[in-house]
Amino acid sequence: MTISHTDEHGAVEPVTDRIHDTSWSANLEKPQHAADIALVIAQAINAVEHTAPGKHVNLVTHGAHDHPESYLFEALEEAFENADVNWEYIKQCGCGGHVTRVHVE
Repeated sequence: MTISHTDEHGAVEPVTDRIHDTSWSANLEKPQHAADIALVIAQAINAVEHTAPGKHVNLVTHGAHDHPESYLFEALEEAFENADVNWEYIKQCGCGGHVTRVHVE
């Protein structure tokens, strides 16, 4: 499933369009992400869905939304409650963004 988002910023490209069979990072720090927390959540879920079992994706979220625990972790819990997916907060980047690593088993 590929999620694209349209709002006052226009159409936003999906964060990925393929299954990643290596660990990878999803850039959720663009200006569109700063303006739209729903876009961050939707594309984060999409990134996890496009990560092969046994690999992980680093979700790099915009600093404008503060620590991802305040909005992203609950969304991941709901989206993947019946899947073998777990996550851990890694660090805050020097630019103010946050890295959450999501493991897909």
